[in-house]
Amino acid sequence: MPDPLPDPPPDAAPGAPTAERSGESAASHGGALADPAYREAVVDLLGVLAYGGLIAFERLAEDSAMAPTLPDKVALASMAAAELGHFIQLRDRLTDIDADAYVAMEPFRDTFDRWHANTAPRNWLESLIKAYVGDGLASDFYREIAAYLDEGTRVLIVDVLDASGHAEFVVDRVRAAIAADPRVGGRLALWGRRLVGEALSQAQLVAAERDGLAALLAGGLDRPGMDLAAIGRMFVRLTENHARRMARLGLSS
Repeated sequence: MPDPLPDPPPDAAPGAPTAERSGESAASHGGALADPAYREAVVDLLGVLAYGGLIAFERLAEDSAMAPTLPDKVALASMAAAELGHFIQLRDRLTDIDADAYVAMEPFRDTFDRWHANTAPRNWLESLIKAYVGDGLASDFYREIAAYLDEGTRVLIVDVLDASGHAEFVVDRVRAAIAADPRVGGRLALWGRRLVGEALSQAQLVAAERDGLAALLAGGLDRPGMDLAAIGRMFVRLTENHARRMARLGLSS
C-alpha cells in the first residue's frame, strides 16, 4: 500500500532537532559520549527504545491475525516490519558506541511486558487504537527526552519515532467502524483513556527506575535539563497531543 501521511507533529520540545538523518559514528561525537554519566543515559534511552521496537514488532505481527481483510493483514504486517527495522537501527547505534544492545535492553523487559499484559487488546479495533494512541504518546515522551541529547543520537531517535506509519491507516479504519456503528465510539474512547493512563504511568516508571535517564532530565553543570515547571509543561504537551490524536479518530479524550 502507499506510504501513509505522517502523524501531525506534536508540540516541539525545546531544542528539538530538524536536521536530516545523521551518518555520524561514535567517534565523531567527541566530548558528549566521553562523559560516563551522559553515556549511561544514552545507552538507557537507546535500550528502552530498542526493546520497545522489538516488542512492537511482535505485537503488531500477532495483531495482524485479527485483521478482517487481507489488505488489513498486510498493513499490520508492514507496520510490524517497520518496527523491526527501527529495532535494527537502534541496535546498530548501540553497537557503534561500544554498548551491548541486549544488555542495554534487559532492564526494561519487565516494565514493557507488564504494560503490554495490562493493555492487551480484545479485538481488531482496540489493537489499532493501541498502535496509534498508546505508541504515539510513548513516542512523544521519548522525543521530549531526545531534545537533550547530542545531535547524532537525537536525530536518530527522532527519525525512528517519526517513521511509525500508523496514522492514516488507523484513522481510516476507526472512523469507518464508528460510522458503521456509532456505539463503537464510546467503547473505543474508554479504551483510549485507559491507554493514556497506562502509558503515562509507564513513562514515569521508566524514567524513575533508571538513574541515567533521571539525570538526563535533570541536566548538569554543562547540560541543560528540566526543572519541575518544565516537566509539568511536558506532561501538558503530552496530554494535548493525545487529545488531538483522539479527536482525529473521532473519539473524545
